[in-house]
Amino acid sequence: MNSNRHRRRELFRLFSATCLSTAGFSAQSQHLAQAQTTAPTPPAVPIGSQTASQFAPVDKYPMRPITLVVPQTPGGTNDIVGRVVAQKLSDVTGTSVIVENRPGAGGNIGTQAVARGSKDGYTLLLTVSSAQAINPALYKNAGFDPVKDFTPVTLIGSVPNVLVVHPSFPARTLDEFMALVRSKPESTFQYASAGNGTLNHLLGEMMNQMTKTEIQHIPYKGVAQALNDLLGGQVPIAFASVPSVLQHIKAGKLVALGVSSAKRSPVLPDTPAIAEKIPGFSGTLWIGLFAPAGAPRAALTQLEGYMAQVQGAPEFKEKLLSSGVELASATPTEFATLLRDDLATWARIVKISGARVD
Repeated sequence: MNSNRHRRRELFRLFSATCLSTAGFSAQSQHLAQAQTTAPTPPAVPIGSQTASQFAPVDKYPMRPITLVVPQTPGGTNDIVGRVVAQKLSDVTGTSVIVENRPGAGGNIGTQAVARGSKDGYTLLLTVSSAQAINPALYKNAGFDPVKDFTPVTLIGSVPNVLVVHPSFPARTLDEFMALVRSKPESTFQYASAGNGTLNHLLGEMMNQMTKTEIQHIPYKGVAQALNDLLGGQVPIAFASVPSVLQHIKAGKLVALGVSSAKRSPVLPDTPAIAEKIPGFSGTLWIGLFAPAGAPRAALTQLEGYMAQVQGAPEFKEKLLSSGVELASATPTEFATLLRDDLATWARIVKISGARVD
């Protein structure tokens, strides 16, 4: 028991450091996004300006539909954001942008497909930090290298989780929830997650450690399965991304008790931040766009310009915010730095938590 508590204390210390680092980057990104006006479309690269074998085929990009691979199931946070990005990117480029869901293995299947697929700039990856920065440490063989196999294009947004319970659960506030959990023996209650090592798993571990409670973790094989059982009442508690459960909260099918961001979400202004009751509790994830390594630089330069226009559009920010996603932005270099930092930190956290998927 003492060793478990020590492990949780160390996990919390590292997890908190990660959250604070990501939150700081997110705040900086928001300032960048606010200052960013609609960017002009980057000029096409003349065919003669580079070697024909390198850039001639993409002097005007895009010339045909773009496929945006979302390595998670429909209805989850990344899928919701992916469809908003696809619509606006299509409007900006005048070309169809198709969302293709390729779920499986915590996001590894779709990520592998992009890493091993066409490198012409027409197949892109829109993914979340839990898949891109945690999976390489969580899985014995994730099947991809997040640094060597991908080129960061842009950071898109940050997303808080929300502690939700089924309406049958006998608590309607965070205070009532904590009082009830503390009054019962360990493992009386269970919480669902999208799988071992996912953010919603680690948030539950974080709460256990900070409140000296023991809510039993029930891992599922993805968001959809966890959400189905949560809505059905088979598992009464979960940490879930705001976009994936917002409609269910509004419909009264789930009760929101607290958000995992340091401050309240503007989408759920009446729901307290968990940090209001548990000082220091904080954790969000980021969403970003990647191209496979080897994609033509000319195409990526134009894509970066198009995404600047997408993210500079007020209606884009409004659509994200209405889904519970806060707009963020970063240059490819800044995004690459964030990814490398997260990879190092999450590797330590996964090791301490003992989470592993073979």
